[in-house]
Amino acid sequence: MKAFHRVIDIQADLIAGSLTCVELVNHYLTQIQEKAHLNAFLEVWADEALDKARLVDAKIASGSYGKLAGVVIALKDNLSYKGHKVSASSKILEGFEALYTATAVERLEQEDAIFIGRTNCDEFAMGASNENSAFGPVKNPFDESRVPGGSSGGSAVAVAAGMCHCALGSDTGGSIRQPAAFNGVYGLKPTYGRISRWGLLAYASSFDQIGPFAHSLEDIALLTQIMSGADSQDATAIQEGPLDTWTYTEKKNRRFAVMKQAVEHPGLDPEVRDTFNQLLDKLRALGHEINYIDFPLLEQMVPAYYVLTTAEASSNLSRYSGMMYGYRSPNATDLESTYTRSRTEGFGPEVKRRIMLGTFVLSSDQYDAYYEQALKVRRIIQNETDAILDHNEALLMPTTSTPAFKLGEKSKDPISMYLADLFTVQANLAGNPAISIPSGTTQSGLPIGVQLMTSRKSENDLYDLSELIQKLF
Repeated sequence: MKAFHRVIDIQADLIAGSLTCVELVNHYLTQIQEKAHLNAFLEVWADEALDKARLVDAKIASGSYGKLAGVVIALKDNLSYKGHKVSASSKILEGFEALYTATAVERLEQEDAIFIGRTNCDEFAMGASNENSAFGPVKNPFDESRVPGGSSGGSAVAVAAGMCHCALGSDTGGSIRQPAAFNGVYGLKPTYGRISRWGLLAYASSFDQIGPFAHSLEDIALLTQIMSGADSQDATAIQEGPLDTWTYTEKKNRRFAVMKQAVEHPGLDPEVRDTFNQLLDKLRALGHEINYIDFPLLEQMVPAYYVLTTAEASSNLSRYSGMMYGYRSPNATDLESTYTRSRTEGFGPEVKRRIMLGTFVLSSDQYDAYYEQALKVRRIIQNETDAILDHNEALLMPTTSTPAFKLGEKSKDPISMYLADLFTVQANLAGNPAISIPSGTTQSGLPIGVQLMTSRKSENDLYDLSELIQKLF
């Protein structure tokens, strides 16, 4: 079967009768089976997906079908889908079934999307390599000795390896954009609140945002438009209607800001730097403006991010106690041991590390020194980012400082792993939309991504600028 990179191409063949949804689903199921060693999926809903495919085929035959008819989508294992298991790739929720469907998932389903399974991820979305899952690491399809990125590595690999058409992930500090860059696909973190978080298992509530992976910018825009809009179940959702449908608007003399501290960073891989500088040269040659800016807060962003997110995680994950749902230790003998043993045995090392760090920074004698200071840094970063984007249309930088690194390379050094988020956390701290665009490969064939960030609530402008960038690769 030919590879489809756009929803519009799938639907053209479906309408012409040269393809059926059932054939499409069977193709993806075969791909999942053949590439099971990549460990991208935790569960595949084969029978259910085929039943939905037959229903959508009938709708297409009748001429009444949704915007996503024929689109096969994988869901990250932290998105609730009623009647289906959801575990955030953690032993503490192993076997738990969702009691309701996440708003974003429900809106896709209403447009005839076909869900094929749930994908592996770092436990509770805490990680940059997808090595923290209780169900084993995901492998990068371009080099199986390397990580796929995290935390949404399973979703990125599922799309890159042709196991589904699109996938959903969540992005707290780069968990969509970094794996998108490592796997050569598009990945979007929308404006904070653009897509309802109702039904997303929380890591850090003021940072988390649901977003899509796809092979094309058009599909990213379509999925985001469908999922966007106000939701009475989520008070942090932007209280506006869905995004307008995106159509490309070409403009000349675009203005891009480039952070000196990013392009001159000593940790930036030479091939990533060369690819990025070649892009800047092409933009200048087309008459676009490149403005180098000082952003001395680059080194403060990751520490501030981890202070704030771990604090929120320590609060959000307190609900997993072994009392109401999920894992309960068989070795518990009383109330206290139920809490301590269930959490000790149920959570993995990285999750426990972040809970303890978050509890520490929220403690009464450390709150002012850490948590309150990080809040102030976050506000300064938001203000500085706004000031940059008041004079430029986008902030342009590499998505990651290196291509995908080796499995196990950073797992024994948490600080090194945390610094993998160096270029991505700004968008989450500030709440801005940001996208990773495939930008070629290294000489050894590893994908590279470039990142664009625009002002809050300006996704359609972001797509216009992304279209300009993608044409240069």
